[in-house]
Amino acid sequence: MEDYLAIVARTLFLYVLIVIIFRLMGKREIGELSILDLVVFIMIAEMAVQAIESTDSPLLHTVLPMVLLMTIQITLAFVSLKSQKFRELMDGKPSLIINKGKIDEEAMRKQRYNFDDLLIQLRDKNVKSVSDVEFAILEPSGKLSVLEKNNKSTEWPLILDGKIQEDSLKKIDKTNLWLRQQLRKLGYQDLKQISFCSYANGTFFIDLKDEK
Repeated sequence: MEDYLAIVARTLFLYVLIVIIFRLMGKREIGELSILDLVVFIMIAEMAVQAIESTDSPLLHTVLPMVLLMTIQITLAFVSLKSQKFRELMDGKPSLIINKGKIDEEAMRKQRYNFDDLLIQLRDKNVKSVSDVEFAILEPSGKLSVLEKNNKSTEWPLILDGKIQEDSLKKIDKTNLWLRQQLRKLGYQDLKQISFCSYANGTFFIDLKDEK
């Protein structure tokens, strides 16, 4: 009887602890989890199972590595917010699978992404034909972002965390110099103060860092 009570108590305690840990690590949908997120979640889940089954083992032996993993993950997330290069290193970069209506087979091979995957994800987006696609971007999470040819409101991120996104500029056939000139006309001299800048239908959307 005591063993059953211990299992119940451990289960309830670890349930509450895991909920707290995941809340502290931030809210993200399952489909948006990075590889690091998945590794940490799997490790924590495995530790919890072992702790529930091993009633003779002190809970501290499980709680300590859980908290350590949480601390590591939060630290890496903070560094990712500050550094785009680190974010790309940890999570990877988006891959352009369809560029201006043309399928990039080399990009697909690099991502080990086949035509069945492409067609399945296009159907999930209610896209009936590959010929209807202007751009298809495979995100680091594995999701496919699709911009159809008749989409007139495509928004391109040109600046993220104060850094110009050269890939986006190439997609709209613009240059670094053009972007700087346009922003100066709008009164933005220091690009490092811009947290986010996008361009759609000839219009810029600009958000400054820590602007309220």
